[in-house]
Amino acid sequence: MTLTYRARPAAGDPEGLLVLFHGRGADENDLHPVLDLLDPEQRLLGVTPRGPLSLPPGGAHWYALGGLGTPDPDTFRPTYAAATAWLDELVKETGIPREQTVLGGFSQGAVMTYALSLGAGRPRPPALIALSGFIPSVPGFELDLTPPLPPIAIGHGTYDPVIGVEWGRRAKAQFQQAGADPLYREYPLPHTIDPRFVVELQPWLRDALSVALPEWRRAKS
Repeated sequence: MTLTYRARPAAGDPEGLLVLFHGRGADENDLHPVLDLLDPEQRLLGVTPRGPLSLPPGGAHWYALGGLGTPDPDTFRPTYAAATAWLDELVKETGIPREQTVLGGFSQGAVMTYALSLGAGRPRPPALIALSGFIPSVPGFELDLTPPLPPIAIGHGTYDPVIGVEWGRRAKAQFQQAGADPLYREYPLPHTIDPRFVVELQPWLRDALSVALPEWRRAKS
């Protein structure tokens, strides 16, 4: 299982990598415009992969629905394995290490962001962005919330009829219990992305990446 993806080049020598995972029934084009909202100066190489599954009612999916908070294990686990392998290969192809690779996503993509960023045994990103999603609970899959956690940004609409705002609040509380201080925003919207929050994340993202950037530049020179 391989992942198709769309890339947005950096304006110059990339200072990092930004990977955004789309929601249920969308594709690699859906979040591509969000790359420029998060990174208007195009300092980063941006990549938007397509979910590997084709399921009703159409479009691409990361897993079959198994209930809120509990993705279907038989589809989630193979997708998780394929996505981790794809991320590892992307690091090799681009030469941008995981320490400079930010993960983010919307809805199902937010679920995958949590899993790929904090799955047990996986390298952690310098930051992660989860919009309108939930922390997954899947048999045979474990999260590692050992502190210190990377910077985490969570956004959720208070009128979300698909994944209720309580799931964003639960994620915030779980990370706080693990010693993190996530940037958390609620907005009076349904199951969608608030562009105002995305714009707010611009300096937050620059700050998160600037921590490891000097060391990476020294390693490249």
